[in-house]
Amino acid sequence: MNIFRVAPWLALALAACQPAAPARQETPPLAGARIGGPFSLIDQNGRPTTNDSLAGKYRIMYFGYTFCPDVCPTDVAVIGNAVKLIDKNDPALAARLVPVFVTVDPARDTPAVLKQFVSAFHPRMIGLTGSADAIAQAAKGYAIFYGRGDPSPGGGYLVNHSRQTYLMDPAGKPLALLPQEQGPQAVVAEIERWAK
Repeated sequence: MNIFRVAPWLALALAACQPAAPARQETPPLAGARIGGPFSLIDQNGRPTTNDSLAGKYRIMYFGYTFCPDVCPTDVAVIGNAVKLIDKNDPALAARLVPVFVTVDPARDTPAVLKQFVSAFHPRMIGLTGSADAIAQAAKGYAIFYGRGDPSPGGGYLVNHSRQTYLMDPAGKPLALLPQEQGPQAVVAEIERWAK
């Protein structure tokens, strides 16, 4: 028997018996980013709500305003529909997930206005408002730009704002941006990818 012929087969057989290397863990795209932080706001039922009130839950954080004529209702509908899909397909994950809508227009978005708005999209969605200073602090923590536009002829106004949707972990740390512009299935896929 020629040892040089057997050696490659023996090496291959021994390699097959070795345990597989552990799968490499993916790092969430926003891991370590300075996004989030403490806030002290009021929910749609008039209850004080802080970042700590949401501890232990994955949070979908979206900033907008209820008088928005187009983008906000569309985005929030996608978020609500994504959570409904998770409710149906993965109740265990759904129980650890809360969608949060934070207004950037506290002058008009009272708790009563927010209650009507968020209840149209998902029964567990939380709507948050507060003083102008409290909203500004929360928005700054989440790197959200917003500013009141010029008044319209009817006396109303638009609010210009950035449009990102964050997935935060149960400790309030950022995981990923959710692609609400791609529809509910894309949002679900991204949540399932990072919410373990």
